[in-house]
Amino acid sequence: MNLQLSDLQYAVDVAMGRQPGSLLLKNARLVNVFTLEIQHTHILLAGRLVAAVGPEYAQAPAAAVVDLEGRWVAPGLIDGHVHLESSLVSPAEYARGVVPRGVTGVVTDPHEIANVAGAAGIEWLMEASEGLPLEVWITVPSSVPSTPLETSGAVLGLAEIERLLAHPRVVGVAELMSFPAILAADVTELGKVLLAERSRKSPEGHAPTLVGPALQGYLASGIASDHESTTLEEGRAKLEAGCFLMVREGSTTRNLEALAPLLRPEHGERIGLVTDDRLPSDLLREGGVDFLVRKAIGLGVDPAYAIRAGSWNVARHYSLLRRGAIAPGFQADLVVLDDLHSFRAQAVYQRGRRVAHQGQLEVLLPRAEASRAVSHTVRLPDPGPQDLRIPASTGKVRVIRAIPHQVLTAEEHLEPTVRDGEVVADPSRDLAKLVCFERHGKNGRIGKGLVTAFGLQKGALACTVGHDHHNLMAVGVSDADIVTAARRLWALGGGMVAVADGQVLAELALPIAGLITDEPLEAVDARLQALEAAAKTLGVTLPDPYMVLSFLGLAVIPELRLTDHGLVDVRQGAVVGLFVE
Repeated sequence: MNLQLSDLQYAVDVAMGRQPGSLLLKNARLVNVFTLEIQHTHILLAGRLVAAVGPEYAQAPAAAVVDLEGRWVAPGLIDGHVHLESSLVSPAEYARGVVPRGVTGVVTDPHEIANVAGAAGIEWLMEASEGLPLEVWITVPSSVPSTPLETSGAVLGLAEIERLLAHPRVVGVAELMSFPAILAADVTELGKVLLAERSRKSPEGHAPTLVGPALQGYLASGIASDHESTTLEEGRAKLEAGCFLMVREGSTTRNLEALAPLLRPEHGERIGLVTDDRLPSDLLREGGVDFLVRKAIGLGVDPAYAIRAGSWNVARHYSLLRRGAIAPGFQADLVVLDDLHSFRAQAVYQRGRRVAHQGQLEVLLPRAEASRAVSHTVRLPDPGPQDLRIPASTGKVRVIRAIPHQVLTAEEHLEPTVRDGEVVADPSRDLAKLVCFERHGKNGRIGKGLVTAFGLQKGALACTVGHDHHNLMAVGVSDADIVTAARRLWALGGGMVAVADGQVLAELALPIAGLITDEPLEAVDARLQALEAAAKTLGVTLPDPYMVLSFLGLAVIPELRLTDHGLVDVRQGAVVGLFVE
């Protein structure tokens, strides 16, 4: 926050009436996140800080006075866990999308860009998020790579994590994703927990489906949180075990409705709201963490507690000083609301200045240029159809089943379709070929498998967003079209593409680390809609096919995944063959 002694003197003098304030917000209905009450009061600011709150300040002298006429005022919201890169846009463009909605802070885990460009990628994101009307705190990625069963563009070891933890905007070590390694008491993974604690920062968790002894063992390491709960029972078990429960509503994984019964005042400071991954379409139409507050209220959650879970609770979890509430000495991050239940921001103040009004940002945003470290990051050997052949064998094959609106997958065992001694895609059975091209220029490996539930009847889809290694992921029923798609992404420097009969039908270039563009949200959304429309013409019936495709290589969430090493059984933590023995 970089407060000076003069800032504190000014705030005290304003509260004591010795100096006029910078702004008086009169006749407010304040959402008190400490008591969960609505207070009819007045809010007096002293520059960046709240100086005083109370009925006695109705006539306090101030350089400017705004009569809110009974409007509600809530603290600026803080998203407790998000990967900014998953929005596909720059941090500045992300801020333009969420700040007018009342989001004034996010805690981001930049492990997407770290898996491509290492510490240099994290440092680019830090620089690109400076000077915004949105505070961006960082958790240092702990999983670069996420597992040894994939090839990433960089490796972030203990020494690098320790160096990055010293940065003043770093608030923790990000989600420790390899839960099998934690449960095996792996010294490297446990060492990351200790590094966080010794830096007095939070070690963050990632414990999908863990309950019982596995959950107890995972939390015994000292890991503090989890955002992967998908059922009420799982969420309750984690709360009971002392975990800070992050309730997630992303673009693909939407868990708020299932977990909403846990959002109750008796759970105090132990629950926070997070988006994890949100695409431009959802940011534009629904919003960021403000959407979670709005949806929670619609599901019957007490409005004051929903706001608390999206502000004060997150600030407390990460020890964000002077954030998350409206009270004397807190940073003046405020949202003025015409209606509490709809949580629609009429005005947004950040650090005491109005930065948005009636849904429009009122400040200029800095533009960050892509550094050399995050440019030209797609490095493929020239692939050909012959590289995608899968020799036939005997028996059934393992097939990944994609699950709509979930990051989880299922493993199925099916008879393959064989032609000329090769396992091939079979649109009549909804069997497509899934391919992972190592794209960081490390070894040129190509992982191959089969996937069902896309509905693809012709052509191919491909993208360089491939969690978490961010290799090039492709799904198709034509090897030639898969190769055409891969070559086009190579030429673009990364992105997303739809191909049929050797022709590109739609594309989105993501030249920054193969993950991000500097185009506006609206333009990116339009290109994504064109990609989705193209996918539908190819027969795709799966919602959000590119988002789903991007997660099919995520080898830390059950059950079956594909990386450049091959098929990965996540529960075993091992590469397995295509054919079932």
